[in-house]
Amino acid sequence: LPTGLLAAAGRAAVPLGTRLLRQSCHRPAGPQSSPEPSSRGLPEGVEYIPTRKKAKNPMKPVGVAWYCLYTRTRLGYLLYQWQVKAAREQYPHGHSAPQPCCFPGVKILPIPVLSDNYSYLVIDTGSGQAAVIDPSDPLAVQAAIEEEGVMLEAILCTHKHWDHSGGNAAVRQQHGFCRVYGSALDAIPELTNPLADGEKVSVGCLTFEALTTPGHTVGHMVYVLDGEPFGCPPCLFSGDLLFLAGCGELFEGSPETMLASLDVAVGLGEDTLLWPGHEYALECLDFATRLEQDNPALEQKLRWVTRQRQENRSTCPSTLGEEQTYNPFLRTHRPELQAALGLQRGRGEHPDAFRARVLKKLRRHKDLYKAT
Repeated sequence: LPTGLLAAAGRAAVPLGTRLLRQSCHRPAGPQSSPEPSSRGLPEGVEYIPTRKKAKNPMKPVGVAWYCLYTRTRLGYLLYQWQVKAAREQYPHGHSAPQPCCFPGVKILPIPVLSDNYSYLVIDTGSGQAAVIDPSDPLAVQAAIEEEGVMLEAILCTHKHWDHSGGNAAVRQQHGFCRVYGSALDAIPELTNPLADGEKVSVGCLTFEALTTPGHTVGHMVYVLDGEPFGCPPCLFSGDLLFLAGCGELFEGSPETMLASLDVAVGLGEDTLLWPGHEYALECLDFATRLEQDNPALEQKLRWVTRQRQENRSTCPSTLGEEQTYNPFLRTHRPELQAALGLQRGRGEHPDAFRARVLKKLRRHKDLYKAT
């Protein structure tokens, strides 16, 4: 869910994700929803963190009631339409300069949409078939499809929030045989093919595995592209589960739920490329430096990201191995982070229960940091 939406209404030393950006191929610069799984409030375990400060996050001053209006009524879709219109005017060429990533047989094209979102066009270059992840702005997605000259076969939707699913209907209208995949728990617009955890989706020679990762929403899913046929690492399209140096907010889940979902991501392996749903890198890294001031990996990544953003360049992808060296939400097991938060494991406390407690306090600090 985007911030600010409702407020207006040496090679070895260079991380793999950075090297991929340098080596990447170059490219010149409302619908109806299916019923919610429950009609009573948010799912059990939702945590709302109030604050009296003026917040970038629209959910803080208005709470659960407004979140329900945003996700369950036409008001949310109207606000999404306003956001699309405003972003097209402010960023006619996108909020960041995209840097496609090419491997033999596959091309991954980030599409900067709205004020800080990313959609992704993933192309089987042999067959010309493609899938798109979270087509937030249908015009930007269609322009990329036409420029690449590909056939769109599938929409892979990570979750129901309009800034990720709002373009589903318009894109599908232009590509009649296109299927829409996602979780049946998340009221995804135009959903045609509900997925369960571990199910696979094939598009040409591309194979994506869907993994359930609740926490941000009850039906949040991520998609993992199998890179083995192309000689490339696995690729994680993480939606709002995981960002560069950050993670999604806990709108519909407990810290325990989110921790388990983050552990699923970490389990994919250190070489996995991370393609997040938002360009939040600079803000997230700045927050992380307030917790770990003597972390060389964090300092190096912050310098690189600062240069990238000064040049209006995208910061993705990173790798899960990199993320574990500086992303505080993947470092809840680290004593230095626990000490920075003033937390100690209780006698007899299960390690995962303590990590969930660390994550809860960490997420609270991040929410308050965003509100300043």
